[in-house]
Amino acid sequence: MVGFFIKKAFFDGWDNLIGLVLFNLIYIALIFAGLWGFSYLTALSPMLSFVLLAVVLLAYSLIAGGTAAVVSNYSNYQRDSWNAFRGGIVRNIRHSLLFFAMNFLFFMNIILIMPFYMSMGNIVGIAAVVVMAWIEIFLALAVAYYFPLMNLLPGDRPLKTLRKCLIIIGDNLGFTFFLVLYRLFMLVMSVLTMGLVPGVTGAQLAEQDAMKLLMFKYDYLDENKGADRKHLPWEDLLYDEKEKVGPRSLKNMIFPWK
Repeated sequence: MVGFFIKKAFFDGWDNLIGLVLFNLIYIALIFAGLWGFSYLTALSPMLSFVLLAVVLLAYSLIAGGTAAVVSNYSNYQRDSWNAFRGGIVRNIRHSLLFFAMNFLFFMNIILIMPFYMSMGNIVGIAAVVVMAWIEIFLALAVAYYFPLMNLLPGDRPLKTLRKCLIIIGDNLGFTFFLVLYRLFMLVMSVLTMGLVPGVTGAQLAEQDAMKLLMFKYDYLDENKGADRKHLPWEDLLYDEKEKVGPRSLKNMIFPWK
């Protein structure tokens, strides 16, 4: 499954490269606006910088709700982008708000809460820092599945989606750690390309592909009670997806019309 995930994530990104770059430009603009604002407001008042952080994270979360709808289409071999983006911002607003809360908590832990407990210099402070660190880790892992699971199970409320993310992490620890490494690789590539490729949108697309493939596992287990969870018929489960991706070569990547 891992090998096919890498192939699907790459070709889904390649086939929608222009769309990824265009949506990534929105994120890049937001990042530069935030950095400019921080450099200006921090000198005026530290409190204003926290307000700006909240505004930037809220904008990022709403945009992420929109691009989540876009990459869901890409993962399903559909090309609709801008209509999906606009509709996704509105339709996914509840999930985006919880996503904002998770991100805000993540940064507040790093900036305020953990330093406060570390400054206590006793066992209570150390224990609190350890707890906060584990919260950070689980939030970081859950984020990878959060919007993809929202797309695949649209009837779930945000907190239910988050709970299922934590269950998926526990049930797929090996793949989750692989996905962490894959996200680090995408981060390096994004830095080298100044955020254009794969960028935030490309990372979302890869995570959508990952969750889509994992859902084949859960659909199979739901239909086959008592099946061996450690030996799944991945070749059969992924047959249709492999047919849709098809055999690809360097030539038809660059010259798809030939």
